[in-house]
Amino acid sequence: MKIVLKAKKEAPAPPKAEAKAKPLKAKKALLKGIHSHKKRRSMSPTFQRPKTLQLQRQPNYPQKSTPRRNKLDHCAIIKCPLPTESAMKKTEDSNTLVFTVDVKASKHQIKQAVKKLYDIDVAKVNTLTRPDGEKACSTGS
Repeated sequence: MKIVLKAKKEAPAPPKAEAKAKPLKAKKALLKGIHSHKKRRSMSPTFQRPKTLQLQRQPNYPQKSTPRRNKLDHCAIIKCPLPTESAMKKTEDSNTLVFTVDVKASKHQIKQAVKKLYDIDVAKVNTLTRPDGEKACSTGS
């Protein structure tokens, strides 16, 4: 007597379940990522050192004990008023002050220094470097 076992047939999945499974699979692949990238082998004869983990420095003590002092403060920027005849004429005629200033000072720094030291509003700053190497500026208030 021969016994033949029937294999159980699985019920085919309904089409709606398949339709839902496809976007879920795509979403999962998007979130997790697909790890199918193969590493390219270098064909160059020179050895390329692999990049390793670079940790951020955690020093035991600061490199500088104190912060750097600002050498261009308001008093150091403006040296003195310029006592020439043409400077005095500018002061009288066009309400303009003329100073010798530090060579490294910018117009913005000069404007702030004049405002702080003399309590006046500065409209415009004109600067020039003189032939002797000094820097002169005229401020219109």
